[in-house]
Amino acid sequence: MTVPNLNAKLPAGELGVLLRHWRDTRGRSQIDLSLDAGVSQRHISFIESGRSVPSRQMLLDLAQALDVPLRERNTLLLAAGYAPLYAESAWNAQDMQSVTRALERILRQHEPFPALVMDRYWNVLMTNDATPRFFNCFIDMAARTGPRNMLHLMFDPHGMRPFVANWEAVAQSLLQRVYRESVGRAIDGKTQELLSALLAYPDVQSEWTSPKVLGAIPVTPVLPVIPLSFTKDGQVLNYFSMVTTVGTPQTIAAQELRVECMFPADDQTEAQHARMIGGAARSGEQS
Repeated sequence: MTVPNLNAKLPAGELGVLLRHWRDTRGRSQIDLSLDAGVSQRHISFIESGRSVPSRQMLLDLAQALDVPLRERNTLLLAAGYAPLYAESAWNAQDMQSVTRALERILRQHEPFPALVMDRYWNVLMTNDATPRFFNCFIDMAARTGPRNMLHLMFDPHGMRPFVANWEAVAQSLLQRVYRESVGRAIDGKTQELLSALLAYPDVQSEWTSPKVLGAIPVTPVLPVIPLSFTKDGQVLNYFSMVTTVGTPQTIAAQELRVECMFPADDQTEAQHARMIGGAARSGEQS
């Protein structure tokens, strides 16, 4: 689902439109929401029709019941005439130090395999040492211009795309992940812009964003996940990833961060990875 006009100045009556949007997105009737939030169905109807403005706490209760992301809860508050509640400070701000230190610890502990921290839009914020070392085994990362974005890196014909053995299946699963892992399971304007940019790459089909596509991707009988397979020196290296998010976030930055850790999917890949990363490390020391 696409979230309407979340970053625009909200006109009068927009609160009802937004609340109804989130209720429809979650597949909840007014009665369902009434029971979950402890608010009368009649009151919810009045809010959605613009006949009533809820109290600040009631609006927060409705947002909690609908699992509205923190950034969009601020939008609901603004639409109702209240000040935003959730801080929008940067991911590396002073109040995020305890979180960033924990992220650094996770990244270090995942050596010698790639691990990185991304924001809501797949922009890379932090990595461990193994991550650039791994990708530099395929391309010159220093030569890439623009923001560091994992999706662009995988879709770009001048990036990692030529080295992905099962690129079409991977591209389809990545597009599905954008929808599945979007914060609050909702596509905002910037995420939609990212999807449009990915679909603009050569040989990327708009049909790949269809929910039916993922079920059509061939499943290997050996691995329990769709591997991310890279070709290096005639050998195929199979990886899969695990994604970690911050539990019980209370700021927008904390909610939108996620850690992606790559693991070898088989013993052969693990052995080849060690040789490849070891060679890259020696090459870096000599240069």
